[in-house]
Amino acid sequence: MAEAYDHLFKLLLIGDSGVGKTCLIIRFAEDNFNNTYISTIVIDFKIRTVDIEGKKIKLQVWDTTISTAYYRGAMGIILVYDIMDEKSFENIQNWMKSIKENGSAGVEHLLLGNKCDMEAKRKVQKEQADKLPPEQGIRFFETSAKSSRNVDEAFSSLAQDILLKSGGEEKRKKQKGKEGRERKGEGRGMD
Repeated sequence: MAEAYDHLFKLLLIGDSGVGKTCLIIRFAEDNFNNTYISTIVIDFKIRTVDIEGKKIKLQVWDTTISTAYYRGAMGIILVYDIMDEKSFENIQNWMKSIKENGSAGVEHLLLGNKCDMEAKRKVQKEQADKLPPEQGIRFFETSAKSSRNVDEAFSSLAQDILLKSGGEEKRKKQKGKEGRERKGEGRGMD
């Protein structure tokens, strides 16, 4: 039987090849890690349901190659770079541009510096990455799919941001509907 949920959020992971997107998704969805993953050549997704503020949120997490067609409809996009690969960090700007050109308006973003378990091989300093999110208005986490560091926290924070945003939109819709009903009823009963 399918698990009941209150909301379904489509999330998308993007970033250069080899930064660990597939490993992050598998760590999050299955709590598993395998060093031998090959590059994603097709579209794939995993599902995990989480509890956020008393709501069951079903997260459909998509792992893509470079197809921008999957940007539409995503409620959250996670940009991933490898802390050992400066080029993958520099390309975050290109990925942001791609989201702006192809993503839905108001999509939530999250930046992940992956492979933080490899501190000795670090090429991108945390301070460099800390500067980027405020400029872009997005949260930042350093993660490790291998050790599971900050993986659940990162996905949960994005789900919470989406829930808060969608909750605000639901309240506005309800308020708008209530105002509309009140307007329709304004002239009634005044014979």
